[in-house]
Amino acid sequence: MYGMAGRIRDEDIALVRERTAIADVISEHVTLKSAGGGNLKGLCPFHDEKTASFTVAPGRNVYFCHGCGAGGDAIKFLIDIDHLTFVESVERLAARAGIQLRYIEAGPAPVRQQQGQRQRLVAAHAAALEYYTDMLGTAGARPAREFLAQRGFDKAAAERYSCGFAPDAWDLLAKHLRQKGFTAQELITAGLAREARSGSLIDRFRRRLLWPIKDLTGDVIGFGARKLFDDDDGPKYLNTPETPIYKKSHVLYGVDQAKREIAKQGRVVIVEGYTDVMACHLADVPTAVATCGTSFGTDHIGVLRRLLMDTDGFAGEIIFTFDGDAAGQKAALRAFEEDQRFVGRTFIAVSPDNMDPCDLRLAKGDMAVRDLVARREPLVDFALRQVLSRHDLDTVEGRVDAMRRAAPLVAKIKDREKRPEYVRKLAGDLGMEIEPVQRAVAAALGRAEPPARSAPLPESAVDSPQAAVEREALKLALQAPVLAGPMFDALGPEVYRHPVHVAIRQAITDAGGAASAVAGAVWIEGVRDASPDLAAKALVGELAVEPMRIDREPDPYYVSVTLARLQLASVDARIRDLKSRLQRVNPVSNADDHLRLFGELVPLEQHARALREQAVGGL
Repeated sequence: MYGMAGRIRDEDIALVRERTAIADVISEHVTLKSAGGGNLKGLCPFHDEKTASFTVAPGRNVYFCHGCGAGGDAIKFLIDIDHLTFVESVERLAARAGIQLRYIEAGPAPVRQQQGQRQRLVAAHAAALEYYTDMLGTAGARPAREFLAQRGFDKAAAERYSCGFAPDAWDLLAKHLRQKGFTAQELITAGLAREARSGSLIDRFRRRLLWPIKDLTGDVIGFGARKLFDDDDGPKYLNTPETPIYKKSHVLYGVDQAKREIAKQGRVVIVEGYTDVMACHLADVPTAVATCGTSFGTDHIGVLRRLLMDTDGFAGEIIFTFDGDAAGQKAALRAFEEDQRFVGRTFIAVSPDNMDPCDLRLAKGDMAVRDLVARREPLVDFALRQVLSRHDLDTVEGRVDAMRRAAPLVAKIKDREKRPEYVRKLAGDLGMEIEPVQRAVAAALGRAEPPARSAPLPESAVDSPQAAVEREALKLALQAPVLAGPMFDALGPEVYRHPVHVAIRQAITDAGGAASAVAGAVWIEGVRDASPDLAAKALVGELAVEPMRIDREPDPYYVSVTLARLQLASVDARIRDLKSRLQRVNPVSNADDHLRLFGELVPLEQHARALREQAVGGL
């Protein structure tokens, strides 16, 4: 809650929560689809999953993942997704909502002396971009403008992609940014400058054409820089180094412009360079993105799968474009290994003349780029062809060796129904009988053990009828505390069986009870904070967004039915216990004990009858 300039006022935090539409914030990172009941669903950005279990409840302004237990409000989402502090997250949401924050220790002035690190680094990049794009118009930047023109990009294209130029000087950018109030340490941390032996700052990028690299939200977090001069002894492409805001294994160039189309079309085209992304977008293939100075990997897959909504129920299309040369083929085969992490179908598009999309557009126009993508072939077909091409299929040894190499690729095909088809195809390509190929694929698959039969569930188990009623009662307290109020509070933790439910029931008391609460993220967070362990905290988040078991808004009648059912289980348990004790007591020799126990049993049984009548209503 504390920042550099003191604590943000509670009422301002509450206002930020109130004015923030959580679905808008989350949909910048995750493709959300309707899940019924007013809720939205998508792939969790916090863990790798194939079935959408990430739920957003816009009505209550909270989210929860049933897979990994992440949950909370919009403030918590930004803390987790962008690694911000609480204060930085509130500030970012306040800026979105146009709210001027007040800080308690900072006096009346609404301006903070120092923003959080992320904002400072993003601001430094924004200022650097402005400087670099201005420089592209100068006389010294002529080679950069010519480079773009030779590749078919006019002034409008350069502006659309905010291309820039780093001038032929040691420290012009550093001086410019220092004048704007950025510290030397901030410029070093941002990767925009480095320290010379003399202790002065040197610009990281000099005499190069630059592309800004943006994150999903459109913030500039780094640069990619192309060598223009033969006497430049640096690498052909130089990128921003790893910084607190730039992680190359997660970054995809062009994703800020492509994300909406990727979500809409359920398709992404992966190309190799910045100019290829520009060429594809300008040729009306708006779903193109590229990796930045690193090969395509697991983290990139995570980012794309969330945009593609790549789940078991909805398979996205991933199209790799690689050069037809050896390095390109190697990259494609590596992509096939990674492909197993995608549920969707993976394709490869290889240009007929081994031209990348930028060259192709230049030589044959926009239509040729669209055709390249349209003529894609399944990656597995390409991978099998590559494997077979390395063997002499005219010899027995060559055929057997090729079969051994190719069988694991067929075994890796996720769509099981397609495997027999590929077994037949492989046998045909090899000129072999189908049986040995089937055996080789089966051996590559390995034989899975049959699942063991599970024991019956105890009463406290998550799926038992009792547990379901307990969940429903807790959902009412979390989602509709005003409604559940005193009726809910009257039943203490002792009526719950499941240990985590007991803990949450106690946490609701510790957070002030349902009767005094108001629905929303503040209440949910209060209960989460009062929960004793991670399991309880996670379940609070889950129950806060889980739909009720009725198809209408809950009302007092539904509350009474649910709470009657909840109570009935514990009353029935006490009746069973009393009856067994009565059987053990001799009514003649221990008449007093027998009478006392009997006296307890009669009203309990009356109570149970009343609860049963109440419990059969409503549902």
